Amino acid sequence: MSVLADDAFATGQRPATAPRRQPTGLGLLAYRASKGVRSPTPYLMLLGIALWLFTYWLLCEGLQLPRIEKIPGPVTILSDWLSSEPRQGTSIFTPVYYEHIYVSCRRIAIAFFLATLLGVPLGLLMGWSKTIKDYTFPVLETLRPIPIMAWVPLAILMFSGYETPVIFLATLASFFATTLNTMLGVQSIDESYFRAAGCLGSKKWTSSAMWWCGRIALDLHGLQISIGVAWFSLVAAEMVSGDFGLGYMILSAYVNSVTVPMVIGMLTLGFVGWFSSALVRWVGNRLMQWHVKALAMQGR
Repeated sequence: MSVLADDAFATGQRPATAPRRQPTGLGLLAYRASKGVRSPTPYLMLLGIALWLFTYWLLCEGLQLPRIEKIPGPVTILSDWLSSEPRQGTSIFTPVYYEHIYVSCRRIAIAFFLATLLGVPLGLLMGWSKTIKDYTFPVLETLRPIPIMAWVPLAILMFSGYETPVIFLATLASFFATTLNTMLGVQSIDESYFRAAGCLGSKKWTSSAMWWCGRIALDLHGLQISIGVAWFSLVAAEMVSGDFGLGYMILSAYVNSVTVPMVIGMLTLGFVGWFSSALVRWVGNRLMQWHVKALAMQGR
């Protein structure tokens, strides 16, 4: 036993222990994965998906209820989706299917980049300055409730071709969501934190750095909402003005009275949209390791 331990034992005190190291990088990922496996959350998610698929099959193909029987069931969809010779022309083996996905993803990437580039600085300025907010907020609140479909005629008149109008419409919808979420995020930061930091001797530039770190952490959640808004506005635009894309694929299937490709397009939109949101979340977590680490230590 060491001298320090002997002294602590003699005085009745517990020996000091080294501070516990917090996991970082792959260690943090492994910690969260092991915590997730031990929790009931993933199993409840799988159970929910299984119950949804069973209900879907029961209503469409099992009971064949009126009206609902016209919708293709999961067995019909999967048999065509995974077939090398689909009966209604669309499956994972048809090259045009991937072309639709690629075109939509390319448009979303451009629209999301433009909306973030324009919306985040404007939202920061609106949250930081009441004067700027007084000038710009009424204009945004007047334009924001206008449905994206109402902008379609103007977009076709302003821009030529199929590509630019679709990107403009997706950018517009995402821009409103990005700007307002950024502005609300700035306003939600409690100023008492910065006053307390000043009382403890924090310099002005340190408080500004704290503000920006908190602001970026809040922006990550707003950007996930923004990319979701961009997706549903893009699909609406592709249905009206487009030659490729998942929205065009859905509308084309409806016009040609083939229901399976229509549902395949809808499900593909769900998967691709979920992946894009997860990608934004992953990039944000990589940029904000300190924020992710704090949430992990809280079990969140």
